[in-house]
Amino acid sequence: MGKIGIYGSSFDPITNVHLWTANTIRHRCKLDKVIFLPCSSKRKDKQMQTDDSHRMNMLQLAIENNDTFIADDYEMTQNAWNISTYETLKYFKTKYKNDTIYFIMGADLLIDIGKGKWGNSSNLVQENKFIVMARDGINMLKAISSSPILRNHDDGETFHLIDKGLAMEISSTYIREEFSLGGDPRYLLPEVCYKYINEHSLYR
Repeated sequence: MGKIGIYGSSFDPITNVHLWTANTIRHRCKLDKVIFLPCSSKRKDKQMQTDDSHRMNMLQLAIENNDTFIADDYEMTQNAWNISTYETLKYFKTKYKNDTIYFIMGADLLIDIGKGKWGNSSNLVQENKFIVMARDGINMLKAISSSPILRNHDDGETFHLIDKGLAMEISSTYIREEFSLGGDPRYLLPEVCYKYINEHSLYR
């Protein structure tokens, strides 16, 4: 019986902070694996800057020397309008039925779920476990207690709150902007990804 964290993002591109965050959570929460899950490029709320193949290639290059990290293209291959986090977690609970699955997210997303903005919000919380990272200015305990969806499904094990030392932010957006403006964000992302971006002239 293992413990697996699902870490979803655009990873466009993956940054050193993504890797540091995943590793810190794996260590603190005693996870056996962290699955990096790039989101679908067909979502209406997010515009990807690169092909799916480039995002996945960079992700695999970034994690190839860490056998506790896995890249999974499940959401990439789905039509975004047919899939929500609820369906995604159902898929991974079936795929790894002998393990406990945790969804890794920021406190800002906790608030959105609490307001019912996510598909199947109530069942999502009732049937799953979450590792929630602190975000500046968000009181996670207050967010849970002030939302009927969150507080009524919190059995003490639903939410694992990480409120120390994970507020570091280097966004993929910042890195893309630096490349597009002729900057050099070399040390903000893995060296293999930096070289890959230059070789393929991405984000120009």
